[in-house]
Amino acid sequence: MTLVSGWGRFPVVDTDLLRPRSFEAVGDAVADVTGSVARGNGRAYGDAAIGAARTVGMTGFDRIRSFDPATGRIRLEAGVLLADLIDTFGPRGFLPFVVPGTRFVSVGGAIASDVHGKNHHCEGGFGRYLDSILLRTGEGETIEVSREQHSDAFFATVGGMGLTGVILEATMWLRPVETGWIRERVISASDLDAAMRALDAGDTATYSVAWIDCAARGRSLGRSLIYLGEHADRDELADGADAFPVGKDPGLSVPIDMPSMTLNRYSIRAFNELYYRMGARRAGGSHVVSLYPYFFPLDSLSDWNRIYGKRGFLQHQCVIPEAGARAVLGEILERVARRGDASFLAVLKKLGQGDGLLSFPLPGYTLALDFPVKGDILDFLDEIDRLVVAAGGRLYLAKDARQSRATFEAGYPALRRFNAIRKSLDPNGNIRSKLSQRLFDEV
Repeated sequence: MTLVSGWGRFPVVDTDLLRPRSFEAVGDAVADVTGSVARGNGRAYGDAAIGAARTVGMTGFDRIRSFDPATGRIRLEAGVLLADLIDTFGPRGFLPFVVPGTRFVSVGGAIASDVHGKNHHCEGGFGRYLDSILLRTGEGETIEVSREQHSDAFFATVGGMGLTGVILEATMWLRPVETGWIRERVISASDLDAAMRALDAGDTATYSVAWIDCAARGRSLGRSLIYLGEHADRDELADGADAFPVGKDPGLSVPIDMPSMTLNRYSIRAFNELYYRMGARRAGGSHVVSLYPYFFPLDSLSDWNRIYGKRGFLQHQCVIPEAGARAVLGEILERVARRGDASFLAVLKKLGQGDGLLSFPLPGYTLALDFPVKGDILDFLDEIDRLVVAAGGRLYLAKDARQSRATFEAGYPALRRFNAIRKSLDPNGNIRSKLSQRLFDEV
């Protein structure tokens, strides 16, 4: 047995961790115990990639099966990391259509979470660019699922948190690009209303995201920096610049678990003030920046999750439908600011409609906040959940470690259909995770 956690380092769970070397061994690992789930690179924040009894590590399955440069169609094993995909095919003029906030996620994990990026408002999520998935079901069958073949299983697997079976391989499309650089425009927004107007006006941009100052109060509540981006062409690069920048390993790391006193109302307020002022100086005009800091700013700091201390942290990521978003987001931010331990990694984005049955996105605004595990944080987040549910919103399963079953069921109206498909693929309930025990499984 091995102690395992998600990226948030909460909860920590004892599990039988296996790393099979063949697809046949994956099947055996799932078949001979009730309560297995696949695990990629461990970047789900909570308990989604921890088996109820056994966790099946998939990062050893990292081969590219085929690639067609004429179409950008690629077939690859589920353990391939987006980082390797970018570093290998970026210099050849291809990138994934969708990337989340870190490149150190596996393809299988990206499918299971139907990850979204800064372009969901106009281009959708990871699942939209899948052609097919090779799935090993809990019943022991290996099937190819797509929009045309076993379509119910396909749409249940996209965003299904690994509960329909083990993803072995996938066929997907990559985006052709001229360079690995992004033409970025920074907008300074003095409050939440200005931030939301800027995001709305940025609907025509391929990429848009806002860093939001959760320590700001009063007239400055919700002040933000909005980053709009487009893929840069070769003629936009400085003379002598390589068309594709080198993806460097993290240059800095957090070597120890930081003391709990490190993150307090004073340090976070000071950081947010400095960050906002530095970003505001860059507002106006456009700048060409490498894709790495634009898409993956935190990847430059290895083990950044240790900043929150040995007890870990919780990320609360919700999506609020557009109609009621302003009032609810304002109330959440006001409560967070009053609390004092505001997140310094807060992100606000616009989303479109998700593709999978349990895909997180819906048309509206998503707010992601990080909190150290301490004090009454669980009770506080329950209060925030009630605001989200009342507004018709929901929480992101890939980031969740503590929402209640009632909150989950209120936010995902396709749950009954998903459960029926899951049952048909796994009638004996072999595929179970700690997340499914908490939210899905019969009690």
